[in-house]
Amino acid sequence: MTPSVVVPTRDRAAGLARCLDALAKQQVESLEVVVVDDGSRDRAALDEALERLPTARCLHTVGAGPAAARNLGARAATGDVVCFTDDDCEPAPGWAGLLATAAGETGVAAGRTVAPGNAATPVVAAQVIIDHLLLDSLGLDSTTTFAPSCNLAVSAELAARLPFDERFPDAAGEDREWSARAVAAGAPPRYVRDAIVVHRQRLDTRGFVRQQYRYGRGAARFRRLRGERRVLSQPSSYARLVRAGFERGPRVGALVVAAQVVTAAGVAAEAISRRGGAG
Repeated sequence: MTPSVVVPTRDRAAGLARCLDALAKQQVESLEVVVVDDGSRDRAALDEALERLPTARCLHTVGAGPAAARNLGARAATGDVVCFTDDDCEPAPGWAGLLATAAGETGVAAGRTVAPGNAATPVVAAQVIIDHLLLDSLGLDSTTTFAPSCNLAVSAELAARLPFDERFPDAAGEDREWSARAVAAGAPPRYVRDAIVVHRQRLDTRGFVRQQYRYGRGAARFRRLRGERRVLSQPSSYARLVRAGFERGPRVGALVVAAQVVTAAGVAAEAISRRGGAG
């Protein structure tokens, strides 16, 4: 099973360099890496980062968004399996091989994403929320209904048949929408706990709030495109999420609670903009 890795990037050259360093250490015989630059302003910094892995190919698009960037990279990839990660992520050495093997068997695989050991409180809170989306839907057969796009592998055939929805302009909701279509197509993501990616998000409290607001808008867009009237999850799911947050400490728990308010504001904003004729 020959894997390819697609890495969308934009104006995060230092993070991309660390990601490429990690991809150079993957324990597979052959690994194709396709970087998709989505309109970085500092091309010199981008070129310097790419020097960390000279075998990587770089494609260019201009502000099309991460969904479109992933699709462009997937179309260019030549491997049997297409793995996706982000430019602020560092996959562990066994990551590509583990995900590719699982995706070759089932069509889709999702790994375990973790925050760095010294992560700031907003980063930990953001990771708790993402973990909840994946683990709260984890079944006894190790499949889930949600796979974050920073730690995902898809068979080449399925990647061609199920591209990311480019109507999602931001990194918000596009992975939930894609995961739902994969489940509907009979290919629920298989969770591979040992396929680890360290997600080095650069978030302070203000950035965390902006992120969660964006997630709210993405969630509303996701539900609307699926024709679902219900946007919010069940109360029991929120209770489990809040409990998981406070298990990481009172400050993390407080941010997780605050995120629910901010996400709801994003949901409302998306509904208002839709009624006003915005996309």
